[in-house]
Amino acid sequence: MLGLHLRELTLNNYRNYKSATLGFDSKRVLITGKNAQGKTNILESIFLACTGRSHRTSKDSELIMLGEESCNIRVDVERKTAQFSIDINISRKDRKRIKINGMAIQRMGQLMGHLNGVMFSPEDLKIVKESPSERRRYMDMEISQIKPQYFYYLQQYNRILTHRNNLLKQINKKAELKKTLSIFDEQLAEAGAFIINQRHEFITKLSRIAKRIHKKISSDMEELNIKYKPSLRVRSFDIESIQQDFLDALEINHLEDIQRGNTGVGCHRDDINFELNGMDVKIFGSQGQQRTVVLSLKLSDIELMYGETGEYPVLLLDDVMSELDEERQIKLFQELGDVQTFVTTTDYRSIPAQELEKFETLVINEGKIQKMANIV
Repeated sequence: MLGLHLRELTLNNYRNYKSATLGFDSKRVLITGKNAQGKTNILESIFLACTGRSHRTSKDSELIMLGEESCNIRVDVERKTAQFSIDINISRKDRKRIKINGMAIQRMGQLMGHLNGVMFSPEDLKIVKESPSERRRYMDMEISQIKPQYFYYLQQYNRILTHRNNLLKQINKKAELKKTLSIFDEQLAEAGAFIINQRHEFITKLSRIAKRIHKKISSDMEELNIKYKPSLRVRSFDIESIQQDFLDALEINHLEDIQRGNTGVGCHRDDINFELNGMDVKIFGSQGQQRTVVLSLKLSDIELMYGETGEYPVLLLDDVMSELDEERQIKLFQELGDVQTFVTTTDYRSIPAQELEKFETLVINEGKIQKMANIV
């Protein structure tokens, strides 16, 4: 077995599911039904077990069934070396509680890397089309799963950044506080250097894989290049060099930062650029090209995770099949191989018949689930 296999999912008071237990025997799982029946909720709960957060909302309380005080998600997973379970309890009153094999974890970073997952939903077009914050969020989510240490540095960086920004605002009122700014400069540069180093390494590897995959998907018509754009100029991407360049940039910008009341340079302003045949996809790409770039990106995530961890992640395809023509769908499934894949769709007939017969099927109706061995 080359990939993780999610064997069972149990939901209690989660969104529109009062109580549901789903077993997954196959590597291909189709979840079908009309709109607003709860298909995406299943994929969301799996992604929550991967990353500790929803891909749709930052408010955990929205995951709890209306009228209930808490909800619970449990996944049972089989991997090459072991079997394990993840339990997540979300309460309206207490903080989120997570257990791995029955043992409570103290920090979210301890969840990262246990159940790796790649989500592809219509909202992912934001990665290409919208603000740099969407692209940073994408990088942070993927790298944290591969390297949990990155998640800790990211938390540390954001905490220091908040303190530094608060200090900058205070300096406007008390100039003598400026002498303490260098302490936060050093701490921010130290955490930021690691983040920039890892982002550069990630995008370099990702671009190489994505170029090959996109060329295949586009029938050799398009060449995709993905470029990391740090907000500060660096002489090289080794950590010591980045740290010094970061520190220098912060010091040069002291006056501007104080006047503005926030930090103008750093990881929190990084970006990624996507180019097709040398043209910026965000500006010049058609809707179809942008969608295909995101598809290539997600398939590249799978290959990169496999290369880094030795196991394929689970793939969650949320209502995207109808947006891909049959040729791209077939190429997508050809790329997946041993990857356990969950697909939601309102119309199972949108999936090529030769692929459909490989799926086990769940039919969802108002939060009720009927399992079918084969829908064709």
